[in-house]
Amino acid sequence: MVENSEFELLSKIDYPSDLRLLKVEELPKLCEELRKDILEELANNPGHLASSLGVVELTVALHYVFNTPYDRIVWDVGHQAYGHKILTGRRKSFCTNRKLGGIHPFPYPEESEYDAFVAGHASNSISAALGMAVAARLKKEKRHVVAVIGDGAMSGGLAFEGINNTAVIPNDMLIILNDNNMSIDNSVGGMRKYLLKLTTNTTYNSLRYRVSRKLSSWGIMTENLRKSILRFNNSVKTFFIRQQNMFEGMDIRYFGLADGHDVVELVRILNVIKDMKGPKMLHICTVKGKGYAPAEANATVWHAPGKFDYESGERLESPESMKNKAPKFQDVFGETLLELAKANNKIVGITPAMPSGCSMNIMMKEMPNRTFDVGIAEGHAVTFSAGLAKDGMMPFCNIYSSFSQRAYDNIIHDAAIMNVNMVLCLDRAGIVGEDGPTHHGAFDLAFLRPIPNLTIASPYNERELRRLMFTAQLPDKGVFVIRYPRGRGSVEDWRCPLEEVPVGKGRKLKEGKQLAILTLGPIGVEVAKAIQMAEEQCAGEGLSVAHYDMRFLKPIDEELLEEVGNQYQKVMTVEDGALKGGLGSAVLEYMNNHGFHPDIKMIGLPDSFVEQGTVPQLRSLLGMDAEHLTAAIVQAAGMERP
Repeated sequence: MVENSEFELLSKIDYPSDLRLLKVEELPKLCEELRKDILEELANNPGHLASSLGVVELTVALHYVFNTPYDRIVWDVGHQAYGHKILTGRRKSFCTNRKLGGIHPFPYPEESEYDAFVAGHASNSISAALGMAVAARLKKEKRHVVAVIGDGAMSGGLAFEGINNTAVIPNDMLIILNDNNMSIDNSVGGMRKYLLKLTTNTTYNSLRYRVSRKLSSWGIMTENLRKSILRFNNSVKTFFIRQQNMFEGMDIRYFGLADGHDVVELVRILNVIKDMKGPKMLHICTVKGKGYAPAEANATVWHAPGKFDYESGERLESPESMKNKAPKFQDVFGETLLELAKANNKIVGITPAMPSGCSMNIMMKEMPNRTFDVGIAEGHAVTFSAGLAKDGMMPFCNIYSSFSQRAYDNIIHDAAIMNVNMVLCLDRAGIVGEDGPTHHGAFDLAFLRPIPNLTIASPYNERELRRLMFTAQLPDKGVFVIRYPRGRGSVEDWRCPLEEVPVGKGRKLKEGKQLAILTLGPIGVEVAKAIQMAEEQCAGEGLSVAHYDMRFLKPIDEELLEEVGNQYQKVMTVEDGALKGGLGSAVLEYMNNHGFHPDIKMIGLPDSFVEQGTVPQLRSLLGMDAEHLTAAIVQAAGMERP
């Protein structure tokens, strides 16, 4: 925790119950302190900055008005929730955010009763909150439920599925739409502000409530009449603002557009609308990065800026990145995609809201008409790509590995069954580090391998990534999946010639006698280090280890596996993915089906969710760093010393 004597109010708040003891006129000062605390903490311990700065006032207002944790606040996109964590018992431990053994980077119910639902991926808040609101209604509990959605999450299909159901299931849920330049609904000036004041005015709503009660006592307030009155009210507002509102069209009471940085006004509005019956939406306008000029000026860069100098706003390079001069895999992807697109006019780029994160912005800058950011909509990204492919284009669809889980049906139904020619690039595959269990790309190999008509590959290094990308865009390759990790690789001189890689063919990197190690992807570089260390350690015993880079999980190189089965009784597989269903499982299946019975040791991600921490820390914890792999090699080769 950053100790700061300036935090006159924040230092007295451990839980929201302390916050509610403040006078409402003290809340702006508290917001200033909370914003400064977030900035000072993240300057030294990197995390997601701009989103949390943008919702400081909303966070304070929510915990001030609602009786949390009994009342539920369901955050969408956990990037927004740092202020929430600080106000809910984690101020002193916030310095451990995203660290091994520390607090989770996103809302996590196992960590705190104030975290109503997991929020690592976007667009799930409305559906989850609706479930809680209906549960409260069925159990006759007087519990308020609030879904806070924003930061682009309204572009996800699940959000609209949730809204559609919210409109027809009896509930009293409040949806807060945090609009930070989503442009869902344009403000039209004075009349909009007047209507906001009117519809959140206590007298107006008291009169509205008394009329409703009187009609009910007369026995004529049916559900159809209630909806008719709501539609009439909405039509009056539509007449004045000359604009139809989609939410009111679905019988959801709409209030907006409100200033999301006026905490006193937010408290007033929330107090007025919180007890209203039926589903409600409060639309607020915020600035991502609010209160810190560099973040306001460039919210994309300051979404997760790494370490920075709080006073100057200068971003600081980490010691690790200064040592490793190899490029990031994502940048090799971006540069190579542009190079390929210049030579092949059928190539188009598709990404679900991650153009800078996956470096597709490199092609987007030069070829804006051939690149498409489809918003936080992974399923749509895949099906849109399949449609492009069906009519002759060559889409490169780039999705983070853990986010591709959300497009599983689309991959099967719209890409694989159609057997179209498209490339699915899975960035952030394997262990990703501090973002933790919601973001580790653990499962893609296992859940994709059973699907017919897929080619699944993973490059050993940056040069192999270029060659695989070139191969994937050649004619008649079908759905071609390429997975690669977050961060830097191992080769500085990566601009190799673009050459075709034979599909389904691995390669032997090193000869050996006692043990064969089969790897897939960049984890093979770590294994190569471990092999060298093990052979040096056991030089007197003559340890000799063979190393095979499989390249492809599907189709797997059966000729290479037959060679291994014939020559080795001791085999090891290493993969940066879930053990169940991945490379190790594929090797076991082949050996069993073809009458080979070697002693096989499999190393990979366990049957449990891996916590947050740096990649080196997590690899050590999982036994997948060079030191632990060395010990495993010595043991598997039968040369472990007593």
